[in-house]
Amino acid sequence: MKTSRIFLSCLALATLLLGGCATKPVQAWQRGSLTDYTMRPDRDPLATAMAEHTWVSREGSAGGRGVGGSGCGCN
Repeated sequence: MKTSRIFLSCLALATLLLGGCATKPVQAWQRGSLTDYTMRPDRDPLATAMAEHTWVSREGSAGGRGVGGSGCGCN
């Protein structure tokens, strides 16, 4: 009984994890939508600066993006 419950739990977890995998490539007619300006992650400088501030505050290190080194002193 316990083995079948573990097996069903693993099967359900695998189904959830593998259910979102996309195997089809992007079609040529879809590329125009994906290269739109609104799809760029850096289109809003204020939101980028706020996200960077949040990242630095959580990490506890400075220069976490685009700059070499980290807060641990191991560079």
